[in-house]
Amino acid sequence: MPRGRFITFEGGEGCGKSTQCRRLCEALEGRGIDVLLTREPGGTWLAESIRHLIKDQNEDPPCDRSELLLFLAARAQLVRNVIRPALEAGKWVVCDRFSDSTIAYQGYGRGLPLDTVRMANDFACDGLAPDLTLLLEVSPETARARRLARENSTNTSADRIESAGDGFHARIADGFVQLAAEHPGRIMRIDANGDADDVWGKIWKFVQPLI
Repeated sequence: MPRGRFITFEGGEGCGKSTQCRRLCEALEGRGIDVLLTREPGGTWLAESIRHLIKDQNEDPPCDRSELLLFLAARAQLVRNVIRPALEAGKWVVCDRFSDSTIAYQGYGRGLPLDTVRMANDFACDGLAPDLTLLLEVSPETARARRLARENSTNTSADRIESAGDGFHARIADGFVQLAAEHPGRIMRIDANGDADDVWGKIWKFVQPLI
């Protein structure tokens, strides 16, 4: 059985990843492709538990190094128990965030040593890399407006990472640009400031050649 395809979505907060992940899965399923949608951190019982530790505002938030290690623990579990078995079974996997987020957030955003972050990241991934990464890019103004709209519609507040400050998120955006320059054959930059249909059209152009 041929190996399935592995597609990841990346970008800063409020870029619209989750909406487009679901849309891509629906489009693939409509073409008879067996597809699995998952997210990071999450996708397994352990990884979902770690997600709460990372994102929740509490009296003992993880320090930057602990945050990195928690993300990597969740990823290692997801790769071993969910993503790799699905790919080996011929399924396509669509993941809302993966290894590039760790380099952008904990490396560029938190300022942890990039070489250390990359090495630890590679260990957690155990040799697994996406076939295609769709990087959704929005302006700070668009991101802020979308986050506020989401909080108002769901009656929730920003989590610990979302509320880390404009400087932090600007460094993350710069980090993603650097990663796209390093991996031009895998990471496709997409202007996601438009409406969902406009963004979807750009995404589908990159996915079609894989089918």
